[in-house]
Amino acid sequence: MRALEVVPPRVLAIYAHPDDAEISCGGTIATWAKANSAIRLVVCTLGDKGAQSKGSLSTSEKIKLRAEEAQNSAHHLGITELVTLGYPDGEVCNDEELREKLVFQIRDHRPDVLLCPDPTTIFFGSGFFNHRDHREVGMASLDAAFPAARLDGYFPGELSSHSVQMALLSATNTPDVIVDVATGLSGKIEAVAMHSSQVEYGELWLGQALSNRAEEAARGSNLRYAESFRMVQGGG
Repeated sequence: MRALEVVPPRVLAIYAHPDDAEISCGGTIATWAKANSAIRLVVCTLGDKGAQSKGSLSTSEKIKLRAEEAQNSAHHLGITELVTLGYPDGEVCNDEELREKLVFQIRDHRPDVLLCPDPTTIFFGSGFFNHRDHREVGMASLDAAFPAARLDGYFPGELSSHSVQMALLSATNTPDVIVDVATGLSGKIEAVAMHSSQVEYGELWLGQALSNRAEEAARGSNLRYAESFRMVQGGG
């Protein structure tokens, strides 16, 4: 598996829930941010159903808590701008409304690289089933990038079309590229820990689990820590 060595000037990350980007590609984001990439993160949902360890909180309190966690985490990673679309958990769909919003984000930020979930990932082996929100957001992101954002006939408005040159799909069963995250892994671990409503087993366990995952992704290369992706270039 080859290592992707290019640092893109502009990056758009689109994920479903407030902690998804940090878990999936936080090391890559932190590494690129340190190299002066302009990174915008779009979070599609409020995370209103995900604060399991805070069961005594009302829905509005959960939404406020998760928004604060997301803002702190994004700042820690070096993300330039955080955008929240405000869908309730479990109610985000790859429909025209969502695609229009994502096309706007692409045309406005004009990224060289798109980071998003791999929508074809349904099962992780026999022990884990991928969240529907992840799949819906991943497919909507690709549909928005290829071909909608690049053709003026889709969602015409004030912003001009933009062609995304590369998409890197995280949480994939078919990775073909890795990114060296040796300089970004500690920032990722710290950023994920800032989503304290989601951390059930403690920060020591979390740090070890994320380090092990990064070592596994780097296996077979000359890197110590990596994050893996499925790379898609262009689109039909």
